[in-house]
Amino acid sequence: MNNNLTDPRIALITFGCRVNQYETQMMRELLAPRFQIVSGDASVYVVNACTVTSLAERKARQTIHRLRRENPIAKIIVIGCVGDAVASNLSRLDQVDLIAGNGWKTRINEAVERALAGETGLLPTVRPLPMKDERISGHAGRVRTFLKVQDGCDFACTFCRTTQVRGPSRSKPVTAILDEAHDLVEHGYPEIVLTGINLAQFAPPVGNLASLCEKLLHIDGLLRLRLASINPYGIDDKLVRIFSSSELACPHFHIPLQSGDNDVLKAMARGYTREFFLSRVHLIRRAIPRATVGADIIVGFPGESDAAFAETLALIKEVRFANLHLFRYSPRVGTLAARARNQVPETVKRERAEEASRVFRATQQDLFSSYVGTTVNVLLEERTEDGGWRGYTCGYIDVQVHTSMQHNPGDEIGVHIVSVGDGYLLGDE
Repeated sequence: MNNNLTDPRIALITFGCRVNQYETQMMRELLAPRFQIVSGDASVYVVNACTVTSLAERKARQTIHRLRRENPIAKIIVIGCVGDAVASNLSRLDQVDLIAGNGWKTRINEAVERALAGETGLLPTVRPLPMKDERISGHAGRVRTFLKVQDGCDFACTFCRTTQVRGPSRSKPVTAILDEAHDLVEHGYPEIVLTGINLAQFAPPVGNLASLCEKLLHIDGLLRLRLASINPYGIDDKLVRIFSSSELACPHFHIPLQSGDNDVLKAMARGYTREFFLSRVHLIRRAIPRATVGADIIVGFPGESDAAFAETLALIKEVRFANLHLFRYSPRVGTLAARARNQVPETVKRERAEEASRVFRATQQDLFSSYVGTTVNVLLEERTEDGGWRGYTCGYIDVQVHTSMQHNPGDEIGVHIVSVGDGYLLGDE
């Protein structure tokens, strides 16, 4: 174990969303000029933790307890959404040295110095630096890289803590985004994924998401531009037109659904109906027939009846999602839904999650079978154990590639699809 605090080794551990992954990389690059960054045993651990679900928070706690057990005199800093939740008395943590909110991510060097000096407890809430000053040069060992363009959320879904821990929506200026994107491509990242807490609220002083994408698609050397999760109200004619007009714009739209029942959506305060969600899917597929769609779904929300759950299953069957993030409702202290009296029993949540997963897998298998016999472009990411390659189509479908050709990560090749695996395609070059 390395517990040398005069020449500290810093390890960063991430839980949660793509924004958290981007911000961990930002912290890594801020720390690197002053400290040795390691991936294993360290004298200081920076844990970028998530509070969206109780499961995410529990995983972070389990990791913290393991780190403390294995390295009792190491410094442990917990930073991010959990830190802001602790500051708001929404969560509790123990066995850590310092707790810091999201505002400290751009001041991570100071947080580490304070921990090394022996300071303990909850750091005061601070404002983050302007978004124009948040940037990264890439994600080591990856082909695709995230580019954070938006933070926060102005909505208050009744199940979500985001507003409390991330604050109101704010956007990175377009000029800063373009400059960062140029650097990422020059550093060897052929695919850029735009991400934010609520990408649909991207609203810089000048421009909008569609015009930003149009500008990014003209960057020399960029092979793929992809959107991360975007709420339904962020999908309009102009955005779809931009994505239909360029081979570099990945026709995959991950659209959080949460429920297929209008009464549940209203109770969630989502601000749209199942009909509006379907209208966005139809808008996309009319313009881009090859487009794929993903979603997030919560089962067992307070008041969700058998009939309401059946509406969600019917929508899964109708849309045929390429990928689906399925969650059992998790009460979060401080949210309206957590105080609802009509909570769904855990056994029912589990049964509904299993049923929804079965329906999704069947529809996904049906969708993927339609690719057999076709040729798709795959951006290679990593070697497989059998000597082949693994990568993704522009529609964000996982493909296992059998090939005898020499390749490097980041190569884009044509692959003939021969069969369907469990959640992925199999093909030959």
